Amino acid sequence: MTAETFREFLALLEDAGQLNRIADRVSWDLEASAITALANQTDERIPAFERVDAGIDGTWLVGDPYRGPCRRPWAHLARAFELPSALPGPAYYEAVVERLREPCEPTVVDPATAPCKEVVRTGADASLLEFPWPYVHQGDGGRYATLNTLVAPDADSEWGRWSRHRAMIHDATGASLLFLAGEQVPNLYYYEYERRDEPMPVALVLGAGPAVECAAEMWIPVGKSEAAFAGGLQESPVDLVACETNDLYVPASAEVVIEGRVRPGERLDEGPYGDYFGYVNGPRRSMPALEVDAITHRRAPRLPFCVEGTGVGYGHNSTSTLEVAAGGPDATLGLRAAGYEVAMAAPWPFSSRTAWTIATDRPYPGYLHELANFVFTTWGMLHIDFLIFVDADVNPLDPRAVFEAIALQADPATDFHQFGVERMPKVPLNIYQTPDEKGSADVGTSKAKTAKAHVDALSDGDRPTQTIGSRASRERARNLLVEAGITPAFARDDSPAVDR
Repeated sequence: MTAETFREFLALLEDAGQLNRIADRVSWDLEASAITALANQTDERIPAFERVDAGIDGTWLVGDPYRGPCRRPWAHLARAFELPSALPGPAYYEAVVERLREPCEPTVVDPATAPCKEVVRTGADASLLEFPWPYVHQGDGGRYATLNTLVAPDADSEWGRWSRHRAMIHDATGASLLFLAGEQVPNLYYYEYERRDEPMPVALVLGAGPAVECAAEMWIPVGKSEAAFAGGLQESPVDLVACETNDLYVPASAEVVIEGRVRPGERLDEGPYGDYFGYVNGPRRSMPALEVDAITHRRAPRLPFCVEGTGVGYGHNSTSTLEVAAGGPDATLGLRAAGYEVAMAAPWPFSSRTAWTIATDRPYPGYLHELANFVFTTWGMLHIDFLIFVDADVNPLDPRAVFEAIALQADPATDFHQFGVERMPKVPLNIYQTPDEKGSADVGTSKAKTAKAHVDALSDGDRPTQTIGSRASRERARNLLVEAGITPAFARDDSPAVDR
């Protein structure tokens, strides 16, 4: 059965022996995130903290629930969508691409039947401090909601625009939102609502279910509905329900829905924060301010959170998995729809927002430069700084195969290319930028000279003969070594993190 809600997904994890229910009392102050980080680094079961030392009685914190197994990060989400969890990466990608080709429009349900309306608080009765938001890293600027779907208005869709933006909790009714200009929803706020001096209505949704989380991670084009793509992914309509205080619709099964307005011209401090690079990153910025109008939630809500900072070389988290399992197939479909002959586009598993590998043919001279330019200037791909192009038959999810392509085919003198367009938007979260290069604190996007680059590691059909035989010969040799008593851990042919 497809897991359409967050609770169904947790039950699926438990049935698969992948959920670790922790009954001991745990603090939101670094303790829950430390345990989650350790689970992420050691590929342990997903921790579900049943007793947290603050917040509404019965509230759970669930640490990185969408983080997949280290060697097969898409496996849990494949189960959620009734796909074989043992699918190789390329087959999983094609299965998701096919689902995304068949969007399914959502349905609207009566608020009386919506689980997210079990508790409704509006006005002064709505308080963010009722929830045990985790303090994730020592050095963070505050407590954060890190795994959520932000629903914003969309002139082209009656269901709104979905995306992910972390929120730093300030007090009972206020939070700052990480709105980076160049991304779709922030652009809507900075260049339309704020210029008209109008507040932008939003809803911050937590625990909305696997398909919703995946759709929020994807780069759905303007004019298309994330709700419909989520329905296609789970092969059934997503149930939506009207908000209490604005005209937006939110997933009815969500654990928590925070309704509010992003006020024009007002800013609150945001950061520093231990970001996806694995280091606490600043400086503290001024970011748009969310004012809360209502909070609705399920009784004893399950509150998911992501521990960023374990995704670069240390393991995986929900962000990395969602990029690999949702962002990659969506980007593959999007590049094909744009006319590029792409076999697969996938994030580098150790820095999923920074470096991507694209497996493609080269149908004509200049094609790779054209493709790189398309990626680097498309709003949804703002975070990507490095592209590695490999042959269409190389699996981008196999780091060893990608390194092999670079080592054999990419000449640093002729095949490494840098983009130096000064006006190209750049994410100010990069560790390697100086505070000056991070640019305007008002909108958060640097106009500094970019360092985006791509590497041409295509073989042009001319590959050298391997000195140690074919893959089949090597696998046979390893099997013989195992049969002879050599430890399998020594003999196995695996990539550092991801199965093929």
